[in-house]
Amino acid sequence: MKIVVDAFGGDNAPNAIIEGTIMAMSQNPEIEIIFTGIKDVIEKELEKYTYDKSKVEIVDAPEIITCEEKPTVAIKKKKESSLVKALQIVADKKADCFVSAGSTGAVLAGATLIVRRIKGVKRPALAPIIPTVKDDTKVLLIDCGANVDCKPQYLQQFAVMGSAYMKYVEHTENPRVGLINNGAEEEKGNDLTKTTYQLLKNSTPVNFVGNCEAREINSGDFDVVVCDGFVGNVALKLMEGVAGMLMSMLKSELKANVKTMVGAKLSMGAFKNLKKKMDYTEYGGAPLLGIDGGIIKAHGSSNAKAFAAAINQAYMFTKGNIVEVIREAIIDMEPVED
Repeated sequence: MKIVVDAFGGDNAPNAIIEGTIMAMSQNPEIEIIFTGIKDVIEKELEKYTYDKSKVEIVDAPEIITCEEKPTVAIKKKKESSLVKALQIVADKKADCFVSAGSTGAVLAGATLIVRRIKGVKRPALAPIIPTVKDDTKVLLIDCGANVDCKPQYLQQFAVMGSAYMKYVEHTENPRVGLINNGAEEEKGNDLTKTTYQLLKNSTPVNFVGNCEAREINSGDFDVVVCDGFVGNVALKLMEGVAGMLMSMLKSELKANVKTMVGAKLSMGAFKNLKKKMDYTEYGGAPLLGIDGGIIKAHGSSNAKAFAAAINQAYMFTKGNIVEVIREAIIDMEPVED
């Protein structure tokens, strides 16, 4: 299994990217890695680690695409960038999956222009895994920002693709699909959600369980929640902000006086478990579903641990044969006119 890594994507590249990749290789001996980036810098960084050198290849890519650049323009102009060269390797079927912590816009644009969509997929979608209040359960949020404006048919396909991912990567039997809406009742919502509701209810081969209000996203009652990219991105960023605020407020309250500090000491195990559940480094990156090759977008500020999780996610994505599963699912869907 070959995974191509954009060694110069992300805030902590290339150090954390390379360290995290080596960590993941030690956990999964089947993985072979292709690094793209400035070759001599990568070689020098790799000297710090012990690893099977026969399983690592470096493709020199002297250019870097930054988050400040316009994604489509950068993809077209910087053919020698680490990101473009990595995506071309996936497009040429010389690697099974691509992982980058670089510019989200550039990854989306490059994946669509270079690797291209699976035939029949109307729009690819970013789909991060997020925690729920129930132990050992997760929910897939699709889309979280790739498609700000959507048609009902896009959301219908998101439900199919998200279900495939949860079934074959997270091993969730018969994933429960919810449609994010401003009420639980069938008649609630705008034209987009009302039409999508009927599509999911009547003509889509998924386990659709109805509307999901925003407060229910993390309830554990859904395995996949579907929405357009605008709503999904706002929901995701709000969760991140609230989680950070709660952890900060909790820390301040626990340090308020001697009594609360003693209580904190006694509850340290529970607080560590809570922090782990809310820690994005535990969940890897967001797969870009609907592309004709594996694409994992890691968090831009990924440290080594977070990037290792993203590589492990790419490993599970490939083992689950997700591209082919989605291809077959799209073929089997009942055609619906735009």
